[in-house]
Amino acid sequence: MVASASFKPLVAVLQGLRSHDERLVEQLASRALTRRKHEHTVHVQRDEDGRIVGAGGESDGADQEQDDADAAAESALLHFSSPRDAATIAAFLRTRVYRPESLVWLEGYQALIRWRKEHEINGVYAVPYDVEVEVGVTKDFPLGRWVHQQRKALRAGELEDRRKTLLDAPEAGMVWEPGEEAWEAKLAALRSYRRATGHLAPRQDAVWGEGEAMVPVGQHVASLRRKGAKNGLGKDPERAAARAAQLTEIDPDWDWPWPLDWQRHCRVVADLVDADGVLPYIAPGVVFDGDDVGKWRWRQQEPGTWAQLLPEQQRLTALGITAPATPSPAPVASRATKGPSKAQQAFQRGLAALAQWVEREGTDRPVPRGTVEEITVNGQAEPVIVKLGVWISNTKTRRDKLTTEQRHALQELGIDWA
Repeated sequence: MVASASFKPLVAVLQGLRSHDERLVEQLASRALTRRKHEHTVHVQRDEDGRIVGAGGESDGADQEQDDADAAAESALLHFSSPRDAATIAAFLRTRVYRPESLVWLEGYQALIRWRKEHEINGVYAVPYDVEVEVGVTKDFPLGRWVHQQRKALRAGELEDRRKTLLDAPEAGMVWEPGEEAWEAKLAALRSYRRATGHLAPRQDAVWGEGEAMVPVGQHVASLRRKGAKNGLGKDPERAAARAAQLTEIDPDWDWPWPLDWQRHCRVVADLVDADGVLPYIAPGVVFDGDDVGKWRWRQQEPGTWAQLLPEQQRLTALGITAPATPSPAPVASRATKGPSKAQQAFQRGLAALAQWVEREGTDRPVPRGTVEEITVNGQAEPVIVKLGVWISNTKTRRDKLTTEQRHALQELGIDWA
């Protein structure tokens, strides 16, 4: 009805009446919506020229007959072949009489309303770009592209305010930034996960939700923590800052510089503190959701591990995990005067190559075996080639011979087997 060309004669009459008296149109619309509530039926009588001259039906006299004639004239003007609800008539008057819109634009608008109603969609919803619907004789009206065009017009400052008002109405549910809808859905999943687990440091393979609504929260958090050119919060600084603030509201510890594994273990151990604030003994081998929290707890008190903790990480003291006693100075080995061994130098080169890879690719992407990195070594003019993939594989097979400091250095770069 709103976009139908067959209503053009009625629109012309209503616009003429409105130019004479703005209240007439509202009165006619009201009469059309309430006419069925009258107990008597009015039959229109016309003369040979088609003009309404009277009405048939039961009456109490000449006054009633005149009233019925007036009512007939008004009802005939807004008499519809099928029932119309108030919202439809209001939309018709708003878009065709009060502030006329292009019929081409109204066809798209009505197609959007119908499509949402047919799919029982409520609230804001982003129409997929490839959606096509039937509009009149057009079998494949590009509704998705029409919606996309409205977004482009808004960004260009070309969308009229009255059209934006129509699209913002609940029945249209326009999503001006589709990415925001996906972001809000992601935030909802992260909030739910945080409420259930007490942290926002999921494992890389963690998923959350039910049935088809499962969300890969592990991948999401890892991506959001990414920095540099591939910033997980987006390239727009203002939007990135706003999204970071939203995540901080969910969990203030979501983006500390240490690994997510460390944060998750810390949160689990903190939950084990009893009502008196005492952390019970946790033996190595005690596993929670696949994490050996016992082994992690005692590793933090190793001198080499504790020395690598940032000041913020040393909050462990509040949990009863204290700094290790200062060891007595070890005798200076004769090798110290000769500098590091070849094995130590090779390890440092591999570590530097791994750090270079992590800075560029992040900790989420595994290092392929054939990966080769060029690094700069002090005292050497030419870059040194390091077969990083092979070095990681060899180091893993010899991990039992690694020192505590070497293990911790690998852990800081995301090597979980260390």
